[in-house]
Amino acid sequence: MSDTSSKQSPRGSAGWLLYIALGLFTIGLLAVVAIFGVAGLTDSKPGLWLYLLAMCAPLGFLLAIVFALLSGRRAR
Repeated sequence: MSDTSSKQSPRGSAGWLLYIALGLFTIGLLAVVAIFGVAGLTDSKPGLWLYLLAMCAPLGFLLAIVFALLSGRRAR
């Protein structure tokens, strides 16, 4: 009986999910920094698009939690 589970890494199958989560989280944090930068350096309000991009941070965090739960699951 051959063991095919050792050929595929559990982290490799969902590695793309981690990269997406980290990218979204980074975009969200950069948007938050930009919001404070625009508000502090100019007299104008930050655009709506910055606030919408800031919502990527919690989405990325949620996807990272999903990745952690999926990668910590034991294979049968």
